[in-house]
This record gives sequence, C-alpha cells and structure tokens, in this order.
Amino acid sequence: MNVPNSLTLLRIILIPVFVIILMVRMPYGDYFAAAVFIVATLTDSLDGYLARKWKQVTKLGIVLDPIADKLLITAALIILVQLGRIHGWIAIVILGREFAVSGLRIVKAEEGVIIPASKLGKIKTVSQVIAVLLIILEKAYQPYIPLPLGPWAMYFAVIITILSGVEYFYRFQLHK
Repeated sequence: MNVPNSLTLLRIILIPVFVIILMVRMPYGDYFAAAVFIVATLTDSLDGYLARKWKQVTKLGIVLDPIADKLLITAALIILVQLGRIHGWIAIVILGREFAVSGLRIVKAEEGVIIPASKLGKIKTVSQVIAVLLIILEKAYQPYIPLPLGPWAMYFAVIITILSGVEYFYRFQLHK
C-alpha cells in the first residue's frame, strides 16, 4: 500500500461521510458536505500526480482510481436527486455515459488497447465537480447571486458529458 493508493482509498471512505453530512439537516451542513466533496476530488488529482512522480503506479491504483471517481460522482448525483436538487434524468444521462465509456475501455483493454482520458473527458470531470458544488452551495450564494448557477452548471456538465461520451465512442470505432 503506497501513498497514492491510500489517497484513493481515502476518497472512497469520504463518500459515505459526504452523503451522511448532506443528508443530515444541520447548521452549515451544505458547507461541510461541500468541503468533504472538495477534499475527495482533490485526492483524485493528487493520487495520480504522486503515483506518476514517485513511480508508484500500481495495478490496484489503475483499477481503483477510476472506480473511486465514478463512486464519488454517482453518490453525489443520487443524493442530489433524492434531495430534489436535480432531476433524475440528469443523473441517468451522466451515469449512463460513465458506464458506457467504462465498458468500452474494458473491452478495448482486453484487446490490448488503452484509451486514455481525453482533454474533453477531463473537462467533463471538472464541469461535473463544479456543478455538484454549485448545486450543494446554492442556498449559500443565492442571496448574493440571484442567478440559478447550479442548474445551469449542471446542464453544461450534461452537455459536456454527452460530447465526451460521443468522443469516446468515436475513438472506440477508430480502434476497431
């Protein structure tokens, strides 16, 4: 067990903490949930960076890191649907893309082809994280910014998610 893999495991451990904090109605709960979500997403960048820098890329990390990412976004979307903060179709579109692209990557990996994350895929991830944070913190900024930033950010994330999925399917076809 190395530091990058430990950070990935920390991200997985933070998921139920994030969900519980968001579910429990308490003063500043949204702020605490957002803070946990931010820490979890930062571990995603940090674990990959450290694994490459310290030459500690492991099979466990290669498998566990994308699973941890999907679990975090999945948990966030499902809990936001349950709380009535986003529509269910948004979660379905985003999660459908995640499962479809993961399936494509698995199939191609079995054929010896690695399909790395694209720039659009990274933009997709960032847009989803920002959208989730804006939805969580909507009540906090609404008195100061009376615009529906969270929903618009989420719609943008859905569009980028779809475009990213199309890009992966296109790349998949090129590698047939």
